[in-house]
Amino acid sequence: MISRRDFLQVAMATTALYGASGFGKWSRLSAQQMLTQDKLLEFDTFGNISLIHMTDIHAQLKPVYFREPSINLGVGENKGAVPHVTGAEFRKAYGIEDGSPSHYALSAGDFAALAQGYGRMGGLDRIATVIKAIRADRPDAILLDGGDTWHGSYGCYHTHGQDVVNAMGLLKPEAMTFHWEFTLGTERVLEIVNDMGFPALGQNIFDKEWDEPAEDFEPYTWFERGGAKIAVLGQAFPYMPIANPGWMFPEYSFGIREERCQEMVDEVRAAGADLVVLLSHNGFDTDKKMATQVQGIDVILSGHTHDALPEPVLVGDTIIVATGSNGKFVSRVDLDVRDGKMMGFRHKLIPIFADVIEPDAEMAAQIDADRAPFKDALEEEIGVADGLLYRRGNFNGTWDDLICDALIEEREADIALSPGVRWGPSILPGQPITREDIWNVTSMSYPNAYRTEFTGEFLHVVLEDVADNLFHPDPYFQQGGDMVRTGGLGYKIDISKPQGSRITEMTLLKTGEAIDPSKSYVVAGWASVNEGTEGPPIWDVVENHIARKGTVEVKPNTSVQVTGT
Repeated sequence: MISRRDFLQVAMATTALYGASGFGKWSRLSAQQMLTQDKLLEFDTFGNISLIHMTDIHAQLKPVYFREPSINLGVGENKGAVPHVTGAEFRKAYGIEDGSPSHYALSAGDFAALAQGYGRMGGLDRIATVIKAIRADRPDAILLDGGDTWHGSYGCYHTHGQDVVNAMGLLKPEAMTFHWEFTLGTERVLEIVNDMGFPALGQNIFDKEWDEPAEDFEPYTWFERGGAKIAVLGQAFPYMPIANPGWMFPEYSFGIREERCQEMVDEVRAAGADLVVLLSHNGFDTDKKMATQVQGIDVILSGHTHDALPEPVLVGDTIIVATGSNGKFVSRVDLDVRDGKMMGFRHKLIPIFADVIEPDAEMAAQIDADRAPFKDALEEEIGVADGLLYRRGNFNGTWDDLICDALIEEREADIALSPGVRWGPSILPGQPITREDIWNVTSMSYPNAYRTEFTGEFLHVVLEDVADNLFHPDPYFQQGGDMVRTGGLGYKIDISKPQGSRITEMTLLKTGEAIDPSKSYVVAGWASVNEGTEGPPIWDVVENHIARKGTVEVKPNTSVQVTGT
């Protein structure tokens, strides 16, 4: 008799070979110039339950360009495993043809050229069309939002998240979990949570004072679909007070809380759950480890690290689904659940090609109404990009190189530091840079651009600390971002070394001199988690710099030398 795991492995192999998930099939069809809305939405309905997953939209209500990373290094057991495979190697792994729409959507190579042909992706009005089509096919499909939703744009900042909340209200998710949402502050978060009409999930969100589960967030919620009982658990970002300012939400503590998660899984299983889904904002590698440590989870819907994978990854009996970011994709997962077990699945990572998918009229009207008060400010052209501006990549991104240039020049600093966040759309060569574009890569509720002095020794400590967050071999010690971006500073990094010995040969670029541990350097940066940080908001610093330059050119950055890969 075939085991459940063997059955799932057969399902995975069948998906990869014959395109049962739809992505491989879509790639081949689109390569034959058959890219249509019907083909993008085509799905062979399966089983008795459908899940719809979206995550990490970062308040991008309109279609955007968004380049995937050209480098995404894994360490320890995850070295060379997806999602730590990029470029041609990634395309080969999934049978993606060069120049195809899936090449453009999922890979960084030839991005600017392919973007000219395939256009922007995402937009909640297009996502609304996709979700309505899935619900028409499967009326009881469960839509789940993985978080990083109310953050990341001009409109979101100025409406305290309300423009995104309005749009999501039309999509009608069945549940969500959280990360950047908490940087709106506790009062605003609870105001939205108490009024949004669907469960706010986070089994790992605790009352800090009493060290017990926070009353405002449910550990799980229930659904009955297709004759099965489904429990959806929430896993909020575990490192909120470390990666983001804890003083903005002092009432709460977080953490992975693996033991608590196991207790919740056992609890719902004892109450008759036939299917257990973890709606997670852990990050992909952390989710992989959690799947090995917590028994009884059938599906993990992964978020935070912005990975987009054409097929789920099987860890034990658990499938892990990664849906990307910035509204580029929606995942559909159909499941065959019988006798309390997940016996099979079909999956499709649906690419949201804005020029192919018809906008939903109701959603488009809501978005335009919420943008109307800011329309002139959003559309004002500040300058022009001479080359491709992008953020993703473990060490360098031209958007952050530009931000670092602005910090050094506008704040008269020797060295600039820009956080290794993964959100923020791309700008094509020759494309005008609007105020909205600048805010899309800088918008946050603690934007002050500080100017201070660091000793060379302290700079080394900062770089080592961030490197450990990214390259610690245990995923539970990773926070999911990329390496802090540096301007005016070069260094070598050996990612295979332990903390404290990864960073060497730090150099002040303007003089070529080695950084002196005992000497002080003027450093400018932004996104400090320290309360009371002073300085102009980063978007003003960047706008002033671009306006003064007119056309901004970001030269190739070779200041970081990486070894140990």
